[in-house]
Formats: sequence, structure tokens, C-alpha cells
Amino acid sequence: MSEIIIYTDGAARGNPGPGGYGVVLLSGKYRRELAEGYRCTTNNRMELLAVIVALEALRIEGSKVTIYSDSKYVVDAVEKGWVFNWQRKQFKGKKNPDLWQRFLKIYPKHSVKFVWVKGHNELPENERCDELAVAASHNSNLKVDSVYEASQKQLL
Repeated sequence: MSEIIIYTDGAARGNPGPGGYGVVLLSGKYRRELAEGYRCTTNNRMELLAVIVALEALRIEGSKVTIYSDSKYVVDAVEKGWVFNWQRKQFKGKKNPDLWQRFLKIYPKHSVKFVWVKGHNELPENERCDELAVAASHNSNLKVDSVYEASQKQLL
């Protein structure tokens, strides 16, 4: 089986604000693009959701996956092991526990390596993910990030 290469990006117009994610999956000659927009969310939520959706789209467990992301939040949380400490402490005081828990359900099903890339550095697939994420945030039928919106209502 060939290695699966994934590029991801998230965007939010305002933070919080309308947002979206973009994903490019590559394996041999295979290419798939994914994107979705949300009416009120944050950039970090979209960065993480892009990774989750990409991993959930993989049909064969045990795949060797390299994920390229410009999100230090996501890359460092996984590569430096922070998320596993957060999990042990039940995400107390951490943002986005719903998404991190979803990530931790899919992550062990594959052999995943993260690579941080500088955003807007003219890397074609990273730029494409940014285009997808921004375009998704402008869709007329934006989804509801219900967990995030509920958490914001509790703060009011």
C-alpha cells in the first residue's frame, strides 16, 4: 500500500466567525478534496476538524499517513504529546475537547505522522487547502458548529 499524503487547513473570518476547512488527500494517482463551512466557529476548531475529517475519510485501517498542516496548535499537540496528557486530565481547562476526543478515536487506527508547514508559502497543496477552507466559509448553507455555539451561549 502506498503512503497517503494529506494536506489540511482551517479558516475563520473573524475568530470566532464563519469558518471552514479544506483537505487534499493524495495516494498514488488518487486525489480527493474535502471542504465544509460553519456559520460560527474558530480557526483552531477548523484546523483540527480538517485533520479529523481527513482521517475519517480513509477506508483502510492501518494506513501510513503523513499530514501536512500549517497549524502549530494541531501539529504540536500531537507530535509533542500534549493531547495525550490533556486526555489523561480529561481535557480540564482545554479548548475543543469534543474535537480532540473525536480525533483520539480515529488517530490510533492509522500510522500518522504530522509535518508542520509554513502557511502561505506557495506550497501548492497547502495553498489549495486554504482556498477550499476560505471558500467553504463563504458558502450560503453553512453548517452549525453546535458544540462551539452552545459553549459560547454558556459564556453570556
